[in-house]
Amino acid sequence: MSTILGFLLKFIYQVVGHYGLAIIVFTIVVKMCLLPLTAAQNKSMSSMQEIQPKMDEIKKKYPDNKDKQNQLIMELYQQHKVNPMMGCLPILIQFPILIGLFNVLREPVKYVFSTQAAYTAADTGFLWIKSMATPDVIAIAGISIPFILPVLAAISTFFESYMMQKGQPKNPTTSIMLYMMPVMILVWGVSFPAGLSLYWAVSNIFSIIQRRVTAYMKKNKETAKGGSKGAK
Repeated sequence: MSTILGFLLKFIYQVVGHYGLAIIVFTIVVKMCLLPLTAAQNKSMSSMQEIQPKMDEIKKKYPDNKDKQNQLIMELYQQHKVNPMMGCLPILIQFPILIGLFNVLREPVKYVFSTQAAYTAADTGFLWIKSMATPDVIAIAGISIPFILPVLAAISTFFESYMMQKGQPKNPTTSIMLYMMPVMILVWGVSFPAGLSLYWAVSNIFSIIQRRVTAYMKKNKETAKGGSKGAK
């Protein structure tokens, strides 16, 4: 995976001519490739919202019979062609990409550039960042504190997770992860290469925009459908 990602990042860098910008373009390319899965995820989550009242009715009707609950809920999934695991699939697929990209950005000479001299010439920094291979941190009293990119990655993680969970069934695990994941991203930012924090932040921002656009298009479609029914 690291070799493939390194080849893709190198190709993009050769096209755009800037290492930091290449990582942003790389992130968008990866997200575009995942669009079909993300669309399926959004569709599954929307279907889950629609059948949630029926699921609640089943749980109220059989409060002490978990087996009966599970049986009827599975039948409900089949009836409405809902796959609850589809909501997790894009996230699971991104983990190998993150691990591969972590290796690429930690060892750019090995995976992207052929020599140390070529990498040194390419990694000239990006905005306030001096190197994409080192963490974006500031030192206060000798302690490394996450700077802009880790904070942006953490905040965007929270909002992306919040939008994903909005309207979904509430459970303690997802509620805890809503707040724990951003904290973990912030802490990891102390050791993550700045390029990885940049990838994560851009990826989340892309997902947030995509969800907003999808919700807007769905709302317009429903409005148009309601208008056509009224005209009849």
